[in-house]
Amino acid sequence: MRVAHVIKVIRIAGAERHLLMLLSGLRQRGVDGQIILLVEPRNPMDDFVQAAAERGIPLGRVAIHSDIDISVSRRLRRAFAEMKPDIVHTHLLHADLYGIPAARLARVPAVVSSRHNDNSFRRRLPMRLLNRALWRGVDAGIAVSDAVRAFCIEVEGAPPAKMHTIRYGLEDRPDPARRQADRIAVRSELRLSPDAPVIGMVGRLIEQKGIEYGLRAFAAVAPDYPDARLLISGEGPLRNKLEALAASLGVKDRVQFLGWREDVLRIFAALDIFLMPSLWEGFGLVLLEAMSQRLPIVASCVSAIPEVVQHGVTGLLVPPRDTGALAGALRVLLADPPLRQHMGLLGEDRLEEQFSAERMVDETLALYQSLPARRRG
Repeated sequence: MRVAHVIKVIRIAGAERHLLMLLSGLRQRGVDGQIILLVEPRNPMDDFVQAAAERGIPLGRVAIHSDIDISVSRRLRRAFAEMKPDIVHTHLLHADLYGIPAARLARVPAVVSSRHNDNSFRRRLPMRLLNRALWRGVDAGIAVSDAVRAFCIEVEGAPPAKMHTIRYGLEDRPDPARRQADRIAVRSELRLSPDAPVIGMVGRLIEQKGIEYGLRAFAAVAPDYPDARLLISGEGPLRNKLEALAASLGVKDRVQFLGWREDVLRIFAALDIFLMPSLWEGFGLVLLEAMSQRLPIVASCVSAIPEVVQHGVTGLLVPPRDTGALAGALRVLLADPPLRQHMGLLGEDRLEEQFSAERMVDETLALYQSLPARRRG
């Protein structure tokens, strides 16, 4: 079985890491999985190409010069005609927009589309109509959570029978010795006390991630926990505004903005609490990475997050944009180290039981194998 995965990449984030894990597993099961990468000429994504090569995943690049570039469909159609895939599998908006029509024109036997988020822009009327039309060219849709599946059906008009929930999985499990070594090393690098309670947020510095609310919540608890520190890992257009906010809240010296980090798991190892105050979230692969490091989680009760984090068991969930509730949850965990440890261990157990990469790959392969019979029917 040959499957061409199409995706536009401008950085390696959750959907991109998921795709690399998925294709590695599929290729180990005999699927000839390949990537067609849509890239902006000024950003050829050499790091993603290298990551694919390290996993033995064949990859070709197709240039996309702007959001509206109708020549992309023509180039994809030629690529499909040469590759002759059994399935084209698209990821994210640009791949859907250009890949689905190109696959149909190239007479690819089956088309699958993965939905990774419930972005607010998809609710706008032009996007709703566009996605409604695109779903007519898709044989099966994969949603990374039940929340995203419901969004696709209710907002985009996806036929319920086409939609399948296949949640993200995680392949690596850091061993306790490595985790402890990373904790010591990273705290030393960042000049953090070995015993200081450290809270962390990881993600793009954009509105969706709600970093402002997490920062305000930390400032609210900081006076009662003078040794506490906050790490913020990520880049984005709001960085200057957030740095200014930290200064205005009087916590500038207790907050470190780390920028974009490739060694996210090392950063997690240095934390005691993971904070994720997102306003919406299709899944949040970083939640699984936090669970792999035995971290209790404080997060917003939005979108797919309650499917991952069990309130009162593996973490604490609060309403979005509620700084007071976030601060209250942080106080509970800062005051109770044994509770933090207990929740972290339960989170690791949940990760192993519910969110393995093997399960994700097996469910995707089963869906692929069902497609020819479905089309004949």
